[in-house]
Amino acid sequence: MRIQNISLTLATLLFTAAANAAEISIKPGLWEITTTSNLLSLTSQLPPDQMQNINELAKEYGVELPDIKDGAAKSTTCVTPEMAKQKIVPSTFENQAGCTVGNITRNGNAYRMNYVCKNPQLEGSGEAHGTLTDTQHFNGQTTFNGTVQGNPINEQANIQGKWMGANCNIANN
Repeated sequence: MRIQNISLTLATLLFTAAANAAEISIKPGLWEITTTSNLLSLTSQLPPDQMQNINELAKEYGVELPDIKDGAAKSTTCVTPEMAKQKIVPSTFENQAGCTVGNITRNGNAYRMNYVCKNPQLEGSGEAHGTLTDTQHFNGQTTFNGTVQGNPINEQANIQGKWMGANCNIANN
């Protein structure tokens, strides 16, 4: 049921790690995050009323689900100039999803981190790794093993991020 929520959580955690990569500083502004996974490819098989129920449930938790097409979820996030200088991104989603990040390691522009999620809907742990390729792009993978609404899940997602522009008020969903 929470397929998109897992993938969005994994994407956000990977973006957090990318923003903290050492050598290259991430560019402030609007970023588009594209997540692909096997679970996301299954959403096309869900009836429209079930997708609407999933979207409504996500909104109850304060999460706006990204558009999903051809097994890829696209979402946007804003990195302020202050965040870029401090090499951080907003922690609101991390707190909202009930996930904590730890053991962040960097080697040049490559990074790796672990995370643990624990809330009534999502419980488990995983790892994210990837590379900040330049100030405007990153790519990587996340894994998650645990349960979603009590159902076991073992998920891997590929994540790509690209800078869309300096103005965060532009909606590119």
